[in-house]
Amino acid sequence: MKKTEIRRSPKVSSVSKAKTHEEIGAFWDTHDLTEFSGQTRAAAFDVEITRRRFLVAVDPAILKEVRKHATSRGLNPESLVNLWLKEKIAG
Repeated sequence: MKKTEIRRSPKVSSVSKAKTHEEIGAFWDTHDLTEFSGQTRAAAFDVEITRRRFLVAVDPAILKEVRKHATSRGLNPESLVNLWLKEKIAG
């Protein structure tokens, strides 16, 4: 897995002093924010959540067949279903 470097502006500080997202994750796996209550400050930010996945009910017997086809092609079921839907829509 490729490590992603973190870009910081001069005003940004980090309790973990980590250089990658993976290092931040490892740090917070072994620490609790309450250990650093005197070193934190309030933050305000906006979050825009765009839904990228949609759940669709599939008959269990059909899903079983989709999984077989996907495995034989070296794909996960989601990728195969998306491929088939694209092909069907394209006509």
